[in-house]
Amino acid sequence: MRVAAMNWMEMEAQAARDDRCVLPIGSTEQHAYLSLCTDMILAERVAAEAAEPLGVPVFPVLPYGMVPGFAAYPGTVSLRMTTYAAVLGDILESLYRGGFRRIVVVNGHGGNSPVAGFFTEWLGQRADAQLKLHDWWRAPLTLEKVRQTDPEASHASWMENFPWTRLPGRPQPEGIKPRAALERMARVNPAIRREILGDGNFHGCYQREDAEMLAIWDVAVAETRAAISGDWD
Repeated sequence: MRVAAMNWMEMEAQAARDDRCVLPIGSTEQHAYLSLCTDMILAERVAAEAAEPLGVPVFPVLPYGMVPGFAAYPGTVSLRMTTYAAVLGDILESLYRGGFRRIVVVNGHGGNSPVAGFFTEWLGQRADAQLKLHDWWRAPLTLEKVRQTDPEASHASWMENFPWTRLPGRPQPEGIKPRAALERMARVNPAIRREILGDGNFHGCYQREDAEMLAIWDVAVAETRAAISGDWD
């Protein structure tokens, strides 16, 4: 249930009967031939599809995250850690004031993962709150399904190429891209990283059959739904 379809009175009543909510977080960054908004598109969609049968509200996706390594690619927007933590802190406080005590943060971008420490700090100040950080694409069942489909899966490769992240009229390259020098990339500046990486795909083929992708998506939605519905104190 997207909050865009609710008014404040309905939200107040919702929080009173069920204090769960979902906050998707993503990123705006290079994804080779896919949309710059791939991470935010996927995080918001998997959260909305997972939460809909449960009647749990899903807030608009936070479209910007931490992407310093891709700063040399036009269109990439990166927040500093201090900025990102401050923004998330304000959002969490707003959700808390609105009556929500069980919050699932559905993350679509690996670079956002360091905020786990900040979430723990925030929970230390809110004894009656609970928060789950759910990295949807690497949750155990979803990641297993990805690896069963093709172990050569990486950033901006086939594993992020869904009908809703693909750009019309932009064909994907044929063949399999060799693995980039990821170890070297980790120790150089963004300009050199772009020289090493090229189009942005880390390694693997660029596109697989939609039937395979939808099978992965079904697992991801179910696993995200389980994170929202289960294992709360």
